[in-house]
Amino acid sequence: MLNQEQIAFFKANGYLIVFNMLDPRLCERARGAMWAALPADCPIKRDDPATHVGPIPEAFVQDDAMHIRAGYRWQLRELGTRQFMIDLMYNDKVTTVAEDLLGEGMLVSPVVDGKAMGSEGPAWPGGPVDPAINEGVRGIYFTLPYGDVPRESDFAHTDGHPFNLGVVGLIADTPADGGAFKVWPGSHKRLYPTFQMQYDQPRIPFYEHLPSHKGIIHSDEYLKELDLVMQDTRAVDCWGKEGDVVFWHHRLAHMAGHNFSDVIRQAVLCDFSRTDLDTCRLDPPQDNMWRDWSEAVNECEADYSAEFARTQHLAI
Repeated sequence: MLNQEQIAFFKANGYLIVFNMLDPRLCERARGAMWAALPADCPIKRDDPATHVGPIPEAFVQDDAMHIRAGYRWQLRELGTRQFMIDLMYNDKVTTVAEDLLGEGMLVSPVVDGKAMGSEGPAWPGGPVDPAINEGVRGIYFTLPYGDVPRESDFAHTDGHPFNLGVVGLIADTPADGGAFKVWPGSHKRLYPTFQMQYDQPRIPFYEHLPSHKGIIHSDEYLKELDLVMQDTRAVDCWGKEGDVVFWHHRLAHMAGHNFSDVIRQAVLCDFSRTDLDTCRLDPPQDNMWRDWSEAVNECEADYSAEFARTQHLAI
């Protein structure tokens, strides 16, 4: 499905926006499922955009790993292995692109009604949910409009759990500056060699009698390079139309964008992994960072045009 220019752009920049990839009927079903999960007495009403500006009212804040509502973030994960959610994100178009990048027949298959992200709680006390504990999609992620608040600075991170290819699917139109997925182009090539392992990051266990340290360990090299990336690279806002999908490299610096628009950002997140991830996940960074990618990716030596880069919101 991908041409040489698209593959070349992905290799160089670590992300690729592909248009019109999702079934509109399933996008609507996902939106409807999200709103149906909101308590009926919540003042945020689907048909009244004036009520959509955040933050979430204090009485309706929920700190549940399967359904989070706090601040401007609203994330529903408990439906991630339902059939309609898997049909939405594992459709033929999306999986064909994923196989173009990762190799034909190499994708781990989802499990209908399997273990959803968040089903085992946070990765450590007070920590985030581990996306690797998941047999479907990550979930439906909404970001409420920020309203009349001071603008916040962008801050990049990378994901610490093992996977190969990230996917963000827009299930509603998202304008520029509207909270869409934001990436730092080319950062995957700079950050990849700073990790100890290709896909994992080591973690310090949490103990009540040793509370000072817990969670993911970052190398000094990684922290220095990430800081440089944020200084010298302009982030790209991956806004778009309902059905557009962003594919991104697992070591790409990224963030969930700030929503300074007047509409809710509505998306579904998913990770794709190769079937051999378990045998190569602890390997150190390779001289060829594309070792575990498709033959098409490894052999691609094409370039891309400024015109194509503009379709990807990248100005060159």
